[in-house]
Amino acid sequence: MSDDPRDGLLLERMTSPAIRAAIDAGRTTALVACGAIEQHGPHLPLFVDSEHGERVALDVARALSDALVAPSIRVGCSEHHMKFAGTISFKDATFEAVCRDYCTSLARHGFRRICFIPSHAGNFAPIDEMMGRLREAAGPRTQVLAFTDLLALLSLWKRVVQEESGLGARVGGHADIAESSIMLALHPELVVRSAATAGFTDPITAEVREKFFREGFHSVTTNGIVGDARGMTAAIGSRCIEEAVSLVVAYIRAQPEPPSRAI
Repeated sequence: MSDDPRDGLLLERMTSPAIRAAIDAGRTTALVACGAIEQHGPHLPLFVDSEHGERVALDVARALSDALVAPSIRVGCSEHHMKFAGTISFKDATFEAVCRDYCTSLARHGFRRICFIPSHAGNFAPIDEMMGRLREAAGPRTQVLAFTDLLALLSLWKRVVQEESGLGARVGGHADIAESSIMLALHPELVVRSAATAGFTDPITAEVREKFFREGFHSVTTNGIVGDARGMTAAIGSRCIEEAVSLVVAYIRAQPEPPSRAI
């Protein structure tokens, strides 16, 4: 018998009969984390968003009584990071096709609710835009949701960092003090703390945000950081994760009940 706390919640670690039994027993919510494999400055590994998203999804499943965690979609829409070595990106159409196939597969097995949890900023808008088509693909017996309130997540990071260290102004949204702290909590051995520095620290206006996506991150930040990574702590990271989990759980619980299996 495994003592790994992920067993019994991650689909890919379960047997098919165990999954069938779990669904039949009422675990009919599937959580899908949507991350990225992309640059995160000179001090963080490329899988920051994917590891963060998978951890959030796992903790959300622990908080709910009816959820299992589908395999994370670890590559996302990262074209705006492609000038930085190592980044891998889906086209929007590819990403949507993957999400759609997740929905049809999970719905066929009897999941009545599928919730996408993006942890990469570049995935929020594409997921939001495709929701109608994902719901159509899943069919009337399955509810498809997505937590796509990026501003709420960034506000949470700023508040937590300010309360923990007084450095809330260093939150910029990418490889900053918040994300660096999250990675320090998850994989401290992969954080190059000596390379942590400031990046683009001017206000993120609508014009700047448009330039990020139109011309690429490199047009605004030469080191790939938006914000300032200095001052990171594992305590900040742990609290950012915990409060993000609470935010997503509250979102899911606020939604209408999924369709009955009898439909």
